[in-house]
Amino acid sequence: MFRGDGYEYWSVRMKTILISRDLWDLVIEGVNEAEKDAGKLNNAQKKDAHAMAIIQQVVHDQLFSRIAAASSAKKTWEILKLEFQGDTQVKAIKLLGLRREFENLAMRESEAVGDYFGWVMALVSQKRAYGEEISDQTVVKKVLRSLTPKFDYVVPSIEVGHDLSKLTPGVFAITRREDE
Repeated sequence: MFRGDGYEYWSVRMKTILISRDLWDLVIEGVNEAEKDAGKLNNAQKKDAHAMAIIQQVVHDQLFSRIAAASSAKKTWEILKLEFQGDTQVKAIKLLGLRREFENLAMRESEAVGDYFGWVMALVSQKRAYGEEISDQTVVKKVLRSLTPKFDYVVPSIEVGHDLSKLTPGVFAITRREDE
């Protein structure tokens, strides 16, 4: 249930649900009202109503009033996206803040690797949700250079033992189990 918080994660979940039901293209492109084949148009309108119903069902009543007047799944999605993600300028400002937070993030002495890795991946997910292209290698390098000094012996081992251009953040999931 979407209550207004965590739009980035909610929208990813919704996109997955709508893709799995072959409805996502309608949400993004809308119904082609110029379709000459009445059967195809009718089918597209039914699928659009189905997509809109799915979105409406997972929006809390307090937010429903904002989308109730929308006449299509595309309009419904755009209303929520604009309100909770913002327009291009708002997205750019949010992304700038996330970039700054990502660059300044460093593991604390008392923090477990798994917890730190979770924070890093949460920021990466948010950046990606706002359209930032961030490679797995960038994430790996960030984590390696920002671990506490107690991991100074591990970092060179990873750098020497693995090709960093092919390494994925999954290597830290292994470290997480060992650390906890």
